[in-house]
Amino acid sequence: MLLPVVGLVVVALCGLLLFGLGTVRVGVPAVGIGVVAATVPVAVVVATFLWIDRWEPEPAKLLLLTFLWGACVATLTALLVNDTAEAVGDLLLGTGNGNKVSAIVSAPVVEEAAKAAPVLAILWRRAGEFDGAVDGVVYAGFSAAGFAFTENIYYFGRAFAEHGFGDATSPGVLAAFILRGVLSPFAHPLFTVLIGIGLGIAATTRVREVRILAPLGGYVVAVALHAMWNAAATLGGASTFLNVYLLVMVPVFVGVFLLVLWQRRREQRIVAGALPKMATARWIAPSEVELLASLPGRRKWRRQARRESGRRAARAVAEYQARVTELAFLRRAPLSGEEARGRHDELLAALRAARAEAVRLAAGGTRDR
Repeated sequence: MLLPVVGLVVVALCGLLLFGLGTVRVGVPAVGIGVVAATVPVAVVVATFLWIDRWEPEPAKLLLLTFLWGACVATLTALLVNDTAEAVGDLLLGTGNGNKVSAIVSAPVVEEAAKAAPVLAILWRRAGEFDGAVDGVVYAGFSAAGFAFTENIYYFGRAFAEHGFGDATSPGVLAAFILRGVLSPFAHPLFTVLIGIGLGIAATTRVREVRILAPLGGYVVAVALHAMWNAAATLGGASTFLNVYLLVMVPVFVGVFLLVLWQRRREQRIVAGALPKMATARWIAPSEVELLASLPGRRKWRRQARRESGRRAARAVAEYQARVTELAFLRRAPLSGEEARGRHDELLAALRAARAEAVRLAAGGTRDR
């Protein structure tokens, strides 16, 4: 009971410290402008990861905690370490060089580790919530989205404090928004998602070497891409930055996006293949197989439940659908025979309870609008 309370206190303190530092550096009005401007790209990023997570939605509280970690704890950690690295760089290499050391060396190493920390913690403490690469992508994406949100507040606020709103071709909030909010809103999530993919692979294998090397490899690639991105912005000119953006970042983004789409289709095939056996075992009704086999079918079922019996019934149907998916995914979990049986019994009991609740609410015609 004490651990969640301590965690929330730590997150809150980090958030207050960041707010205090931001207001000292750029002022309260600039921070307010930064918050408004940063809300737009983070909303798009979060909506994208929620769309990715449709087959088996992760617990909202874990997603929120991961986001808050990235927005508060990871950001404050990176700020302290990067400022220290910049000071040491100025001392050893001369004034003005510390910023380069911080951006190219310190920031990629520290920020990617800080953003990935909650994803690793969830895999360690709540392994049952990790069903594969998609879950790693979602958790990593939420942590990175929180980090980018706080970072954007500062960058947009500083741009406003120094140059006002500006326009698309001169310094100011508008130019900063185009660069960070339009051209690269997925930069931080893209880097950290590579670590999430590695952690997702580790969650579905029993091979010890893979469990170690997959996350480590994802971290190394994330750091390398992050360092390249920062180096292009810090050392190179506009042409260098555009070359890195178009020739490296965009292809990597497209590749990761296609991988996520492939994983989503793979999840659909796994669920669709398991449903007939579930119906034969009488865990689900035969009439539900078609509705559970596709996202449009599930969405139609939830809408019908809401229309006929209210929001509580729709939520109960969504919970039942999620439990069906978890049971279908169980065969991918790297569990021993006894562990698999225990987990199977646990998920089956949760499925039956969720179905009973959905049936009860539908039969009662409960309306909660």
